Amino acid sequence: MSTPASEVDRPDNAPEGCVGPASEQAGKASACEGCPNQAACASGAGRQVDPAMEEVRERMKEVKHKILVLSGKGGVGKSTVSSQLAWSLGLMGYQVGILDVDICGPSVPRMLGVEAHEVRKSNYGWSPVYASENVAVMSVGFMLGSRNDAIIWRGPRKNGLIKQFLTDVEWGELDFLIVDAPPGTSDEHISLAQYLQASGVDGALIVTTPQEVALLDVRKEITFCNKTHLKVLGVVENMAGFVCPGCKLTSNIFPSVTGGASSMSTEMKVPFLGSLPLDPNLLQACEEGKAFLEAYPMSQAVQPFKALIDRVLHSTPAIAATADAHSSEMQDAEPGAADVAEQKALLAAQLAAIKKQKESLEEQAALLEKLLAQLASSNSANGQ
Repeated sequence: MSTPASEVDRPDNAPEGCVGPASEQAGKASACEGCPNQAACASGAGRQVDPAMEEVRERMKEVKHKILVLSGKGGVGKSTVSSQLAWSLGLMGYQVGILDVDICGPSVPRMLGVEAHEVRKSNYGWSPVYASENVAVMSVGFMLGSRNDAIIWRGPRKNGLIKQFLTDVEWGELDFLIVDAPPGTSDEHISLAQYLQASGVDGALIVTTPQEVALLDVRKEITFCNKTHLKVLGVVENMAGFVCPGCKLTSNIFPSVTGGASSMSTEMKVPFLGSLPLDPNLLQACEEGKAFLEAYPMSQAVQPFKALIDRVLHSTPAIAATADAHSSEMQDAEPGAADVAEQKALLAAQLAAIKKQKESLEEQAALLEKLLAQLASSNSANGQ
């Protein structure tokens, strides 16, 4: 009995029950009778493996884990999560790469603080740009003549660049490769899923905001993952409430009228990895090209982001095994070194905050002195 192909594999004009051009029964199954593609499928051309699949597998053989970061809708913070996930894993001592394939909107170079850099090509392929000693970056943004240049390409050319990124970049040994994909479920996503599956992709993180308008597209993204046999590692709810730094009152800027990402994840039977509040410091870290956890260790979103990282590091048995082995290595190499580094970063941030407060108080004091002087001068002029 022939198994029907997924919608991704079968031609648009194929009948119901199509087994797909890659099947051994292509052109021979009962569903093929009368199909306009029968002769082409029977020729066996669809069963030929794209040689790029083997090239990707060879290039990625030293990369332990590949994680796609997706979003149904643009503007939900997908690149924010991608870039800060890469920064955070790097701070923990992992060897990390981040590949920005959001071809029409490459923002990762800015978020990693390497916007002014250029990539170099050698006999071994493209060399990524390093944001730190263990965080490597590759993006189409490095190849633009000007930051204002628009990329106006059709699908085949975009797919060609994605293939080139996956086959030509010399990453070396990595613990994690974070792939920041464009929003939606387009042809580029199909190429990404198929090429990365050839090298053993771990799965996808899907980023959303709490409102139903965003969740509608996330459901489609999850359906896309199911159809392309891409494991959903979990859903991240970004911009989930804003805590006023003054009164500490929480405001839901994007109301979750249908229960938010948590309810949607239960409905779609995928893991929910947690919520991140709308934190101005998280945005500031991305604008400055800095690691959020290091630059703003006292900020509102720090603990939720740390919890998110921990859940990602335990999202599959293979990733958890890598995390456990890494933790043991860090403890054996330098007992307490990670804690000392974290304390040092925390104290530095506290000192910076105190200095900023001092400057603000000095400015306010100077302003009050000026106002008092003006009032005294006014009283003298009035003979009071």
